[in-house]
Amino acid sequence: MDRKKGQRIKSLGTLQKEEKKKLGVLFFVATYLALWSLLLNSPKEILQGLYKILVSPAGLLTDYFMLANPGAALMNAAIMTYLCLVLILKTNSRIHGVTVAGTIMVTAFSLFGKNPLNAAPIVFGVLLHARLKKEPFGQFLAPAFFATALGPLVSEIAFNMSFAPLPGILLGSFAGVVAGLLIPIFAVTAMAFHKGYNLYNIGFTAGIIGSFLVSITRGFGASLIYESQISSGYNVPMSILLFGLFLSLILLGIKENHGHLKGYRRLMNLPGIAGTDFIATSGLGLTIFNMGLVGVISLVYILLVGGELNGPTMGGVLAVVAFGAFGKHAKNILPVMLGVFLMASIGNYEVHATGVLLAASFGTTLAPIAGTYGKVAGIVAGMIHLNIVVNTGYLHGGLNLYNNGFAGGIVAAVMIPAFEFAKVCKNNFVSKHIHGEEDVAKEQEPYPVTK
Repeated sequence: MDRKKGQRIKSLGTLQKEEKKKLGVLFFVATYLALWSLLLNSPKEILQGLYKILVSPAGLLTDYFMLANPGAALMNAAIMTYLCLVLILKTNSRIHGVTVAGTIMVTAFSLFGKNPLNAAPIVFGVLLHARLKKEPFGQFLAPAFFATALGPLVSEIAFNMSFAPLPGILLGSFAGVVAGLLIPIFAVTAMAFHKGYNLYNIGFTAGIIGSFLVSITRGFGASLIYESQISSGYNVPMSILLFGLFLSLILLGIKENHGHLKGYRRLMNLPGIAGTDFIATSGLGLTIFNMGLVGVISLVYILLVGGELNGPTMGGVLAVVAFGAFGKHAKNILPVMLGVFLMASIGNYEVHATGVLLAASFGTTLAPIAGTYGKVAGIVAGMIHLNIVVNTGYLHGGLNLYNNGFAGGIVAAVMIPAFEFAKVCKNNFVSKHIHGEEDVAKEQEPYPVTK
């Protein structure tokens, strides 16, 4: 009995140590950005910038580098990450791959759209959802983080609809609470629509809700036209910042994996459908290494095509890093990125334009297609995605920050049945011409109802 008790205590101690390491990685990311913010701007400039970020509309694409300053944008991202860590600790939640992805996604979009004021009501709405279902809020923590994609809804009503400050903030907050209450309900249905081949499932859900609300407001004569605010000229400092962060993650991952990369090939053979928890399948060390590696790939892509590093494009890179813990790796993101590049090269686009760069980064939400159906399918998905995503922003009026997740859901829903049909045709052809007619008959037998 004593031995069993001792083993249980030892196991609990190991678990707590692992959780502390995961918290440490997220804390490191937040602190790294906070320190860089102080290098780029003075405390006074940062405070002034943070105030401007809080009280301004945040529709797609509002670059906080341009709206305020780089230091304020990075500090906002750091603060938002710290707040996520507080919620993780308060709810006593275990950190899974999806938790890491949700937290770093908040970090990423806090460079161009999210802030404490527009995120808090949505998180409260998800909390209210959990309370009404009488389930622990910790189970909804990652969805709450992702749901802040609709942060611009709060800011738009609060600061861009001619209301007095207090009524505007109250009405915007109420809209955010309602959005947070509804998103977990519709997210389940949305997953069935694209069958998990779109990693930004709540982005698709938020796009549906945002489009629904915007359509109603336009019906009453409201005009929701978003204008991009994009900065330039920060490539040198931001390249140093990001390369430093990703190199740190790569080295930390190797160290955590006992100085080797054994098992990484297996991780890269995982398709990533519906988000694969790489921490559970491959361990913390390889997950951290993978996050750093996909970050380097995304950053190098932007620099090679002559793109600018600003709030949105850095957010795109960090979004790839986020899902480096939950579905993305070098093998399944590169075909999609190549597809976006090819479409931009032959189509009516500029490969270095911010929107195209975001399609290349965020478009890796379709990485499971490449992971499941191969490189060619991933390239085709990337090409189609670029054409879709440039048109979906109008539907939700820029109120859904995860516009690529919205477009990705549409692309996946259309492409997956086509790929499945092609796969069946291929199998039938191979069976008929290689294995004979008998195998064809077997292949064409109806599946049992349980399947």
